[in-house]
Amino acid sequence: MELGNISKLTYGPGLEAPGSSTPGLVTMAHGFLRLVQPNPLPVEMINFGQSQSEFTQEDIQELLLYELGFLICAAIGILLIILVPLVGCCFCCCRC
Repeated sequence: MELGNISKLTYGPGLEAPGSSTPGLVTMAHGFLRLVQPNPLPVEMINFGQSQSEFTQEDIQELLLYELGFLICAAIGILLIILVPLVGCCFCCCRC
């Protein structure tokens, strides 16, 4: 499987398994990724020679905006990890 050009500003369907037996799952995964992260990667901000102290507040806000979809998914996941056992425990212990 070829990774392609990461610094390219527009992303296509990209990484698909050759001869995949599950094209529906591949399409669904790509649709989810396009929904969660529709913005292109801000390549101009990536400089591996730059120290962490040189990042400005604007750079950090732009990176957080780029990762906003993944942050929301992580927050929902953590909320579900906490709420589902708690609600289950309430239903088991407090049979009304």
